[in-house]
Amino acid sequence: MKVIGAGFGRTGTRSLKAALELLGFGPCYHMSTVIAEPYRVRQWLDVGEGRSRDWDTLFAGFRSALDWPASAYWRELAGHYPEAKVVLTVRDPARWYDSVSATIFRSALEQRARPPLRRRVIRWMVARRAPDFALYPRMARATFIDPVFGGRLDDRDHVIEVFERHVAEVRAAIPAGRLLVFEPGDGWEPLCAFLGVAVPDVPYPQVNERAAFRRKRPRRLARLILRGR
Repeated sequence: MKVIGAGFGRTGTRSLKAALELLGFGPCYHMSTVIAEPYRVRQWLDVGEGRSRDWDTLFAGFRSALDWPASAYWRELAGHYPEAKVVLTVRDPARWYDSVSATIFRSALEQRARPPLRRRVIRWMVARRAPDFALYPRMARATFIDPVFGGRLDDRDHVIEVFERHVAEVRAAIPAGRLLVFEPGDGWEPLCAFLGVAVPDVPYPQVNERAAFRRKRPRRLARLILRGR
């Protein structure tokens, strides 16, 4: 592990994943990795519920890790991989909340409510065909929704306060030479200087995280599962 991402989801982590892989720090572990390989949901459920924290097995084959659920364990990962550098992705807290509340948090809050019949049928099909992925909501609650936010996803002031406190805690805990505080618009120069690599002759990746999230919504996942993919 060469790079540990300490930033919350929805802070430009998809673009940074693409950037790190272009720079030779891939494969990069990301929430999209868990979505693509649902057996990893059980691994994180074991972490979140206190049964196992075998980081070397969990991240085998990866040279970097970003986004939830990994970033919820930034402190443990920084201790376990003392040579790895830490990148804290940040953005304006209010804009971040608007983004996360419309995507990740919205999905989590929908899981708490009694959904319409159609969605309940989709969940049933997912559970039948992909039992590991059916555990995703429980894994998310165990790894970051409850321990990081106390489950209070619809409390804007609380969530923003958690975000700001998290940024302060990472800044205080990680020595300056090991930490890069990185905003989505910063581009290649500060990242490459921090990692000690040359700036590529291509634009910094701009991945639309909201569009990527929409492609993961349960209905689309159910279609793929039912097609045997």
